[in-house]
Amino acid sequence: MKIENKDNYVVLTDEHNDIADFASFLEYQIPSKFKGQNVVLNLLDYTSLTLEELLLFLKVSNLHRKTKQSFVFINDAINPDDIPFEMVVVPTLQEGEDIIEMEEIERDLGF
Repeated sequence: MKIENKDNYVVLTDEHNDIADFASFLEYQIPSKFKGQNVVLNLLDYTSLTLEELLLFLKVSNLHRKTKQSFVFINDAINPDDIPFEMVVVPTLQEGEDIIEMEEIERDLGF
C-alpha cells in the first residue's frame, strides 16, 4: 500500500492490484493506523471497478465515518447513480480534497 500524507488527510493506494485483498487489509489498518485522520482511497487504477467490488469497502467506510472523519473514494468507473448514499465517490483527487474541506467545515459548524 502506498501512503501519501497531506495537510489534513492521507491518500492510500493499492500497489498489488487485488481489490478484495486491499479491502480486507484496510479493515484492520484504518481503525488502528489512520484513526483521527481523513482518508482518501485512490482507486483510479481500477478502471473497470464494479459496484460489488466497491461495496467491499462499505464496512470500513461506515466505521471510519462514524468517528467523525472523512472517507472518500477516488474512482470514475462506476455510475454515480449506482453508488450507495453512505459512500462518497468522486472522479478526481481535487474533488476528494474539496469534499474533505466541506465535511470539515460542516463538523466545525456542528452538523
